[in-house]
Amino acid sequence: MVLTYETLGQEEIEEANQILEGKSARDVIRWSYDNYGDDLVYACSFGAEGIVLIDLISKVKPDATIVFLDTDFHFRETYELIDRVKEKYPSLNIKMLRPKWTPEEQAEQEGGRLWETNPDRCCQIRKLEPLEQELNKYHAWMSGLRREQSPSRKNTQFVNKDNRFSSVKICPLIHWTWDDVWMYIEAFNLPYNELHDQNYPSIGCIQCTAAVLEGDDLRSGRWSGQGKTECGLHK
Repeated sequence: MVLTYETLGQEEIEEANQILEGKSARDVIRWSYDNYGDDLVYACSFGAEGIVLIDLISKVKPDATIVFLDTDFHFRETYELIDRVKEKYPSLNIKMLRPKWTPEEQAEQEGGRLWETNPDRCCQIRKLEPLEQELNKYHAWMSGLRREQSPSRKNTQFVNKDNRFSSVKICPLIHWTWDDVWMYIEAFNLPYNELHDQNYPSIGCIQCTAAVLEGDDLRSGRWSGQGKTECGLHK
C-alpha cells in the first residue's frame, strides 16, 4: 500500500524511517520512486543541495518531475543556472510554477514592497499558494532539507508527515553536511549558482537574500532583520 497523508500515522512513519536507517541519499531516492513513481515531485530551489538532488534523481528516474517556485523576484544567476541544468538533464521535466499575480498586480492588491511590510504574506502569495496547488496532484514531495541547516530542521526525518500541505515529505539529505554537499558538486563537476562563491549559501528572492558573514548560520542571510527564518514551506 502506498503511504499517503491520510494513511501515514506515527507507526507508519517510524516503520518507513527504520527501513531507510543507514541508507544513502540515493537509496532513499530509489525507495521513494519505487513507492510513489510519478506520484512524487521534487520541489527545488536550485541551491547547492538542489543541484545534488537533481543529479541523484537523474540517476534513479531520468524523467522525474521537478518544480521551481518562480516568484518573479529571483536573481539573474538563479535563472541562468536553471537554463544550464535544463541543458545538462534534458530528460527531466522541470516546471516553473508562477503566482496568481504579477508583481504589478500584487502591488495593486496588497501595496508596494510587500516583502518589507508583510513578508509572510508575500511568501504566501508567491510561494505557498502555487506549491499547494501543485502538490494537490501528488501523494508525496521531495525536499533538500538538511538537519545541519538550522535548529528548526534538526529533527527532520527521511519520511515526514507534512501537515502544511497534507502530503508526505521525503528528505534524502538529512545527514549531509555543507562540506558533503560541496564535495559532491566538485566530484561530479556540477553546475551551481555563482552567488555561492560570493557568500550566499542560501539563495531566495533578491529582496530577502543577503550575503552571510563568516561564522554565521547558513540561513542568516534570509529575511535578515525581519525576525523571519522560513518562508513557510517547511513549517
